[in-house]
Amino acid sequence: MTVIVLTNCPPGLRGFLTRWLLEISPGVFVGDPSARVRDVLWDEVRQYAGQGRALLTHSTDNEQGFTFRTHDHAWQPIDHEGLTLIHRPSAGPPPGAAPEKPGWSNASKRRRFGRR
Repeated sequence: MTVIVLTNCPPGLRGFLTRWLLEISPGVFVGDPSARVRDVLWDEVRQYAGQGRALLTHSTDNEQGFTFRTHDHAWQPIDHEGLTLIHRPSAGPPPGAAPEKPGWSNASKRRRFGRR
């Protein structure tokens, strides 16, 4: 079983994948292609994803029973003693976001001091 999940990818790529896989939800493709076809599909996805992100997972013969690959995701797979785990970045402000203002919000000040 193979599952490909696309986020913010061109519509042409979605149309390309529907030749071999079934789109069960917008951007979610499921099917059972051969390993060779799956690798060719993944190469095409990586080439044409543009600014989008992609995730491929497929069944395999390991302890977890599946493996996955990512393209342009902040979450990265890492190998931990034979198991593939996801490394998530720390929860900080998104890149390019304005820094938070220190102190209390105006609404909080009004509630605290009873002003309307």
